[in-house]
Amino acid sequence: MSWLRPNRAGQAANGAEPLDTTITYLRMERPPATYPAKPANVHAALLAVPEPPLHFYRYLYFQVGIHWNWEARLRMDDAALRRAVHAEPCEITVLYVDGAPAGFFELNRKSERHTDLAYFGMMPHVHGMGLGRWFLGQAIEAAWSAAPEEVTVNTCTLDHPAALPLYQKMGFRPYRQSQGRVHPLTENERTGLSTRFGITGGP
Repeated sequence: MSWLRPNRAGQAANGAEPLDTTITYLRMERPPATYPAKPANVHAALLAVPEPPLHFYRYLYFQVGIHWNWEARLRMDDAALRRAVHAEPCEITVLYVDGAPAGFFELNRKSERHTDLAYFGMMPHVHGMGLGRWFLGQAIEAAWSAAPEEVTVNTCTLDHPAALPLYQKMGFRPYRQSQGRVHPLTENERTGLSTRFGITGGP
């Protein structure tokens, strides 16, 4: 999953109608020989966040994913979300640009042989700065740091059209597809997020 630019054709008009999607699953069986360099004159840094505060995680997830109809983690209550993001196999790294949060990636080390890039994306305000390939390279390098046998990721047709080609350019190869359905947040759910957690924004 990734954020590049809102694809408004893939969004429900009121955030309530279910959206059909095709999910593509990809894997990488050896690390890349090289990784993209960080763009010059961009003040970017990565910081691992063990057991992030839940309100901070929700903020990251919403700001990165709302344009792509990410909704699963936003519908979790505190107990369920804590089990997901504070679990030992889960590793979260936040991208900061000019000192402010600008994206994140989340690894799920499912086993010694298998690491999954569960979430990856940037916030809209850093689009166009040339960070995408470097940031994805950093996520891939982190995924391989524990020397698994494979690294996996998935993307779907609700993501930006460039997402799948970018994963493939970085060395991932598709191995299967499936059909899915996403239920975007309703206006009432967005209001609830604002009221309970102070989360606002999006299209």
